[in-house]
Amino acid sequence: MSLVLAAMLASGAMAQDITIEREGLDGPLAGTFEGTTDTGQPGIVIIPGSGPTNRDGNNPGGVMAGSYRYLAEGLAEAGVPSIRIDKRGMSGSASAIADGNNVTIEDYAEDALAWAAAMRERTGHDCAWLAGHSEGGIVALRAAVEAPQGLCGVVLIAAPGRPLGAILREQLAANPANAIIMEEAERHIASLEAGEPVTGPVHPGLVPLFGPQLQTFLLSLFAQDPAAMIAQIDLPVLIVQGREDLQVTEADARALAEANGQARLVLLEGVNHVLKSVPQGDRAANLAAYADPDLPLADGVVSSIVEFLSSVP
Repeated sequence: MSLVLAAMLASGAMAQDITIEREGLDGPLAGTFEGTTDTGQPGIVIIPGSGPTNRDGNNPGGVMAGSYRYLAEGLAEAGVPSIRIDKRGMSGSASAIADGNNVTIEDYAEDALAWAAAMRERTGHDCAWLAGHSEGGIVALRAAVEAPQGLCGVVLIAAPGRPLGAILREQLAANPANAIIMEEAERHIASLEAGEPVTGPVHPGLVPLFGPQLQTFLLSLFAQDPAAMIAQIDLPVLIVQGREDLQVTEADARALAEANGQARLVLLEGVNHVLKSVPQGDRAANLAAYADPDLPLADGVVSSIVEFLSSVP
């Protein structure tokens, strides 16, 4: 047994499934508490990225990287407790609402704030951190804008720095195979940017992005401007971005940093969107890392977060 593991066991540190109840929901929200509350550190709530991504960082679309579980375990070893969560209507939180697609960014932000309150109660601290990965970064920003009281600050990991329309255009155009659907995709993006739902037939290849079941959420998501939100936040903010990220670019991270001059920006070489170490410019290896549960987090991911949290009084 390692000395770190022995110390964690001695202090009662372990992964524990927990739930919270929220008024207006049909069932509980579920998550996993990792670590121990006797380290004297405020806790951090880990908010998942887009789609049916669960608390561990996996989803049915082939992502099995376990990034959030690795992150939580690394934070716990450094004495930082965390709660990683399932989104309302999905995974362990499936009973919270009848339709997991019938949500808004504002709904997710309210849930994140409820989890932050649960973390404050567990640790006894008067604040908790929010850490959002990818789309979860938008949720963390929205929560911090709406109710900064009780938050220590925000950690943005591979988070968009521009409205979704601009990012989605880039992502679709980067794959030559999408050429035959780009004209239709552009129409749908423009409609959502104008605050109008997508109507009429949708190409089968675009249904996962623009299908009728997603319209409520998409209208909310397209209305968010991450740079405008971060500019309104008077809390400590860390921006962590991998330079091999195929989904969110360094330009997004820099846009966030420029919008809030007090934010700290950390750029990690050789790190992809699921926070794994990959060879520079090797797209095949980059994508393969999404489905590799045995590949640990890249060096620098946990340490940059722990160092930042420790630097804040």
